Amino acid sequence: MNTSTRGLSRRSFLRNGAAFGLATVPAGFALPALASSDLPDIQSILDKISVAGYVREDYRKLYNMTDDPLWDPKKDWIRTVDWEKVRSEQAGKTVRFAIGAADADSAAAGLKPFEELSGIKVELVPIPDDSFYDKAIAEFISGNASFDALQFFSAWLGDFAGPGFLAPLDDYAAKWNLPLDDFYDTYRLNYGYFGGKLVGIPFDCDIQMVHVRNSVMEKVLGGPVDRALSIPTYDELIRISGEANKLGGGVAGIGMLGARGFWATYTWEHIAAQAGMQLFDDNFQPLLTSDASMKGMDILLQLSKNAIEGVSGASWGENRAAWLGGQVATNISWQDSGTQAMRPDQSKIVGDFTTIYEPRIAGGVWAPPNIAGSTSCVTATAQNPEGAFLMLAFLTTSSIMAMNEANANGVAPGYRSVLANEKLREVSQPMKVWSESLDHAWCSPRIPGMFEMEQALGNEINRAITGQITGKEALENGQKAWAAILTKNGFGTDKAPVQYADVKAGTYVGAGKPLPF
Repeated sequence: MNTSTRGLSRRSFLRNGAAFGLATVPAGFALPALASSDLPDIQSILDKISVAGYVREDYRKLYNMTDDPLWDPKKDWIRTVDWEKVRSEQAGKTVRFAIGAADADSAAAGLKPFEELSGIKVELVPIPDDSFYDKAIAEFISGNASFDALQFFSAWLGDFAGPGFLAPLDDYAAKWNLPLDDFYDTYRLNYGYFGGKLVGIPFDCDIQMVHVRNSVMEKVLGGPVDRALSIPTYDELIRISGEANKLGGGVAGIGMLGARGFWATYTWEHIAAQAGMQLFDDNFQPLLTSDASMKGMDILLQLSKNAIEGVSGASWGENRAAWLGGQVATNISWQDSGTQAMRPDQSKIVGDFTTIYEPRIAGGVWAPPNIAGSTSCVTATAQNPEGAFLMLAFLTTSSIMAMNEANANGVAPGYRSVLANEKLREVSQPMKVWSESLDHAWCSPRIPGMFEMEQALGNEINRAITGQITGKEALENGQKAWAAILTKNGFGTDKAPVQYADVKAGTYVGAGKPLPF
């Protein structure tokens, strides 16, 4: 399977060493393995993991940022773990870390403080971004992977965990007090667990949202944008994006992902989830031809009539460029489209946008979608699985994730304590709506074959967007393809790799909860 359209993370579009650590540390640095007595003072290292050390200087000046933490120090794992104990058990040992080749230099820089804190030497195993999945699978099948740990696109979790390629992490999480309860449920359940066992630590924690241009919307609405009331439904989004199209000026009514493969599927999943769509029944039979699934398709196709030219070829890169370049009046994309829209070096619409609460569909549910994202895992054949776990816990700690968000590099935090931080919200306009949405999130289950299924369905949805087939035909074709993929992966037999009961709780976490607006 070729995943060159995405690679490991959307951060590959936004090269910035702070996705892994210190923006000012020279790349390529690697400590030799040292005895515990030779290591530097722990507190002095932790003190450097700060806003001043990690957040870009131009952004600190732009927002008058102080060195006050953008996280809760009491929940920041690197500040609560016993590093002396880590050193006593791990100093002098080695961890091998698979990383996309394009990110190798920034990873080396970011891992310097971990090596200093732990005494563990990290050996990077660069893998070309466009063949990461295939290379990882080949190494797993060999039974002797050349790496102990890896971070990857969360949609692959089932493909890696189902055959037993990943190590269980429950015991390490308990021993080293990983703050799993600080993760939103949608990330902990979907990026962390498989078959009831913890196999991953959430890394890039995504949600898709709706963003609008204030200057255009005010003309259509006749007044200022209200996050909850201006576009309360998808019917209204269809109407408003159509009206915006009539204004001209080189600004299209809406931007969205319509390209072949998982891109088009993600847009359909986003919309159909609001109609109450679930992808499977309790026996893992696909439900792509349900009324809710069809409602989502109908709305997607209506919106596509108001979309920017070329929407059928729009993946994240094209969509991002159109939004930040001021070419669309409304946009369906990830949360970072809002954070990056605030940054003058990335955006032409600074101060001219609002991220709104997810529009609703009559008869459906309010289910903002957790789509894509990345997770962090240890291999079942790791030479130093505990050291690998500690390294991943460091990379995903709340302080570093908070500063990734401040750097607007596309690597999103999934911690409650981070998204509630008022100082961080000052530099990330979507964050209030984003955080309030997560307790109601929808998510596709991370099961074996899920990524292949989303690829296959997206090809059919793309054909519907381009008028080659109807929306109904697209879903019917997808239904057949999914049934075959599920059978190939052992579902429907007594050898099914996972039971639906094990994933059901993560598919929608909002049942029975009051809305935040």
